[in-house]
Amino acid sequence: MNKKIVIAFGGNALIKEGQKGTISEQYANAYEAIKYMDVLIKKGYKIAITHGNGPQVGAIIIRAESSLDKTYDIPLSVAVAQSQGEIGLIIAQTLKNELILNGIKREVAMILTHVICHKDDPSLKNPTKPIGPFYKTPYIFRKRGISFIKDSGRGYRRVVPSPTPLDILEKKTIKALVDKGVIVIAVGGGGIPVYITKKGKIENIDGVVDKDLASFVLAKCIKADQLINLTYVEKVALNFNKPNQKWLNHISLEEAKKYLEEGHFPPGSMGPKIKSAIQFLENGGKKVIITSIDKLPDAIEGKTGTHISRG
Repeated sequence: MNKKIVIAFGGNALIKEGQKGTISEQYANAYEAIKYMDVLIKKGYKIAITHGNGPQVGAIIIRAESSLDKTYDIPLSVAVAQSQGEIGLIIAQTLKNELILNGIKREVAMILTHVICHKDDPSLKNPTKPIGPFYKTPYIFRKRGISFIKDSGRGYRRVVPSPTPLDILEKKTIKALVDKGVIVIAVGGGGIPVYITKKGKIENIDGVVDKDLASFVLAKCIKADQLINLTYVEKVALNFNKPNQKWLNHISLEEAKKYLEEGHFPPGSMGPKIKSAIQFLENGGKKVIITSIDKLPDAIEGKTGTHISRG
């Protein structure tokens, strides 16, 4: 099968609600999640996997800030790189073990990925990207003068700059590997945000790129047929968590744009996933599926999940 797909894991996929997020917990959650990908692997899909890093990069920053009297500081761009290594290790190792268990001979590669952004992206002066743990009150953020938002009714989270991804530095390498059947883990945490100087040098940007938007850029770069966004709900809903909530099964590109404009999808939650879906379909993609990891096999068969297409 030559069909290419990009599968985007949410940053919370490896850290469940109520967990501290220890490495052993993340490994256990990864083993549970990866088994649902068996159906795609056995069918021979060419796969690129992306992942979020909100909880993990937040933890890295918390550790750095709380030990400045003992060690050096870590800018956000470097923290993103660290989270790519941590999460990439867990997913790649887990996936390799799953392949061995099923007697499937396919290579797995994790690529430290840089995402090109604009040097003067407006978001650098307007933090919007939530990272780190949820807090019941915003007290800790107000006390320290840190920007925060209320995230989808789940609590308060720190927000940091999130520049818009424009291109991927390693796109040719990623595409070549995916085309050869290697399962590639890339654009981790949205990728390391960088800009290119007039002399062609690569310089870091202090921010965290949204994983969903970066996943669209990757899907476009490798000419993927489908984009699958895995999140914490089985389907997308209108009026989420309200008495008139309505689950969406199949919607068109135009309907997705209409619902987004009506404000059904918050910027810190489902908004980036819908924006990513719209951009993917407008740039030649065939289908987008949004669902939870445990429903992935059924969603592939069209039995659940929210399916978005151009028609």
